[in-house]
Amino acid sequence: MKLSDFRNLDFQNAGSWAQGVKLVFCTLLFAILVLAGWYFQINAQQEDLDQRQAKEEQLKRDFHDKQMRVANLIALKQQLDEMRDILRQLLRQLPSKTEMPALLVDISQTALGAGLETQLFQPGGESVKEGFYAEKPITLRMLGTYHQFGTFISGVAALPRVVILTMHNVALRPVAGGQLLLEGTVKTYRYVEDDESDQKQAKKPAPAKGGA
Repeated sequence: MKLSDFRNLDFQNAGSWAQGVKLVFCTLLFAILVLAGWYFQINAQQEDLDQRQAKEEQLKRDFHDKQMRVANLIALKQQLDEMRDILRQLLRQLPSKTEMPALLVDISQTALGAGLETQLFQPGGESVKEGFYAEKPITLRMLGTYHQFGTFISGVAALPRVVILTMHNVALRPVAGGQLLLEGTVKTYRYVEDDESDQKQAKKPAPAKGGA
């Protein structure tokens, strides 16, 4: 195959080309077709493959993150259960339902023993909170000295059962004769036993069925 074979090519009559020239042009045409196919097909598929691989890596990271969250959630639930058990143990130190009436009497007697003048001592209806404990409000109006109120608080703290008194809208103000008047509402608490919670759940009305 000579260089002159390429100079005098008749593109109108390719059949007259030399065999070597035909082979070269066929090779070039094949290379052009391969490059065009790669550019229009393989290159686009390669870009799609890269996107899918990136998405796969992102999904793997998301799965790992969610897996870690699930593991942490299980640990947090275990900690929550442990805290609930501890709370139940602490609440069991509070008075029970059967001990509550006697406890109210003890509080009232403690006030009298401290020298306070009890003008009003009215327990209200109790309400169950969180299924663990119940709170009972007591409306008070007591008259006495600062020292007598201190003796009363110390006496309540010394009762056999754990007694918690929280103040709600309680006012302590001086009156004539150098005394103090305490009035408002305090709340005391008792432990709700398991059978009480079960009974309360059993008494809940069933949800009404929707009409047809």
